[in-house]
Amino acid sequence: MFKLTVHMVSSLDGYIAKKDNSVSWFETADHYGKGITVTEQDAANFLKTIDCYVMGARTYEHALELSKTYGWPYGDVPTIVVSHRNLPVARPNIEFYTGDLQNLVNERLKPNYNNVWLAGGAMLAKDFIRLKLADEIRLSILPIILGDGMLFFDHLGDEQALHLANVTAYKNGMVELRYEIKK
Repeated sequence: MFKLTVHMVSSLDGYIAKKDNSVSWFETADHYGKGITVTEQDAANFLKTIDCYVMGARTYEHALELSKTYGWPYGDVPTIVVSHRNLPVARPNIEFYTGDLQNLVNERLKPNYNNVWLAGGAMLAKDFIRLKLADEIRLSILPIILGDGMLFFDHLGDEQALHLANVTAYKNGMVELRYEIKK
């Protein structure tokens, strides 16, 4: 069964990036005693369930830059970058797509994958939600207020009904909200 998940990490006030694109705020020193602990093995097992990643050009460029320090976070999983620009192909599992998002989902993703994660950016995520191509939103909220930066849900345009499917609180103070998108 095909599922496309929009995944985003944000501050409590809804920002997904600082103006300088730094991610130092992802590291939290908070501790929530009732939260769950995720082991590296738990995380690795979960990531194995993702068949394909989709991302926008700016997210791809940012991931490439961060990979110089932290490594490529998407491993060998097929990654489709939606872009109209010529960008470097940094790994053999990366391909580029230019065109209609409906066609991407119906002709490229659905026939080949079951569990696709849109890993960023905000504009592409909004397009997938607006076009009703996404099945769920997983929003990981970190215990910080940034006060400024790039908002996730600014100017979405249309009202979108959601169903809260799950809430998970973690020891580091992060809360993950999983919403199914009502269609």
